[in-house]
Amino acid sequence: MEPVATVHADWVGEALGIALTRTSSLPLARRLYRALRSWVQSGRLASGCRLPSSRRLARELGVGRNSVLDAIDQLVAEGFLETRPGAGTFVADLPFGRIEAPAEEASGGGAPRAALSPRGERLLRFSAASGGHHEAFPPGVPALDRFPRELWERLLRRHQRRAPDAWLDYRTQGGVTALREVLCDYLRLSRSVRCRPEQVLVVQGAQQGFELIARMLADAGDTVWMEEPGYGGAQACFDASGLALVPVPVDGEGLDPARVPSGHAAPRLIYVTPSHQYPSGVTMSLARRLALLEAAETHGAWIVEDDYDSEFRYDQRPIAALQGLSESARVIYVGTLSKVLYPGLRLGYLVLPESLVEPFRRANARLHREGQYAVQAALGEFIAAGHFSRHVRRMRDCYRRRQALLRRALAPAVARGLELSQGQAGMHLVAWLGDRALEAELVARGAAAGVTLSPLSGFYLEAPGRPGLVLGYAGTRDDEIRRAGRWLAETWLALVEERAAATNVPG
Repeated sequence: MEPVATVHADWVGEALGIALTRTSSLPLARRLYRALRSWVQSGRLASGCRLPSSRRLARELGVGRNSVLDAIDQLVAEGFLETRPGAGTFVADLPFGRIEAPAEEASGGGAPRAALSPRGERLLRFSAASGGHHEAFPPGVPALDRFPRELWERLLRRHQRRAPDAWLDYRTQGGVTALREVLCDYLRLSRSVRCRPEQVLVVQGAQQGFELIARMLADAGDTVWMEEPGYGGAQACFDASGLALVPVPVDGEGLDPARVPSGHAAPRLIYVTPSHQYPSGVTMSLARRLALLEAAETHGAWIVEDDYDSEFRYDQRPIAALQGLSESARVIYVGTLSKVLYPGLRLGYLVLPESLVEPFRRANARLHREGQYAVQAALGEFIAAGHFSRHVRRMRDCYRRRQALLRRALAPAVARGLELSQGQAGMHLVAWLGDRALEAELVARGAAAGVTLSPLSGFYLEAPGRPGLVLGYAGTRDDEIRRAGRWLAETWLALVEERAAATNVPG
């Protein structure tokens, strides 16, 4: 370790005066405390060094004595300094060697970059880079401007006023009974889910549900089949739980159990989005659903059915859930309210087989705690009073219209060969592209133009993924769809024409 120049006791006041002139929004006592602590940690104030009196320091620094005393008292309490009656305040004889001061305190800059674990580094692979929010075309965002806020806030206020004292305590019931009952009725009628209210476990979003499933039903190193391409949130959650992710190809009928890569252990979990595959948009055929249920039974695996946006189908009624086909109860149904209401609600739910209800309820209460009971009660009334179904119908009409607007805006490019997904359901379209270079160029130009273009290749676990763009239209205003859609069509056409001209240049 490099030697450190120490500060002589007589110069402490002058050196501190220089340190305290640095720009900072922190209170003076806190800045003084940090400067002294960093000097002790770095060895600039050696063990046994006697500090000037608090009066002298206050006089030399031109500050109130109370600020000096506050800083010294905190350092004494933490063990960096010690007071000796009749002798003064000294740097403690610390039982460890010199410690480098945190970068923020030593240099006045930002906090040092943390050394992440290998698991933490892997987790970042599944996180989209933060480039600022653009209205067009982020996928998975509902029409927040269409949510009935006044009605919702009125319900919230009423249930918060009426909340019993017990709801302020730790809860272990699995969610408000009234909400579980209306969710159960809704799922039985609209999704053909087989359940009783006791089988519904309310969680703080689907992501928490995935984590709970991974913790309770699999151990580190166990295999989970994942759709390829697939949802990054589920990929991240299962990877962070230490599971081995095995990508299984998705085609026009959904995940194909017959195309599982060889050389892997039997799956413990199988993750699917059968009603509306994310991000391709295909619906899993009945033949594939039956094959998947058979594969789960053969391997003793649990199927995790993520039904994230089944409410939004435009050409037919919602497809029945995979869970309703299963007699063997090997399917865990995961629902979320982030897409149909708003993401900030942070409420989702699991429909569990009977054998898992009690252990999952206890584990959830232990690991995550339960909360938001007043919000859950308000949501239960929102559904029971018919507001939920009316909102879904309005949003279905809104999203159908917005998809049509996007198709019209992209029509010039489609006429020249741009391929779009069918869009029979959901909140986004996929624009299929010819190669990764075109995908990367469009994404970069979109970022510069304030348009979010999510690269389809990023949804694949294994490279190279098929190039394309995932275009969320649900949360984009009509005028912005027209503007950004026209920009995308023009930019795609210009790039295609540039390439065509380049290939026709005589060599």
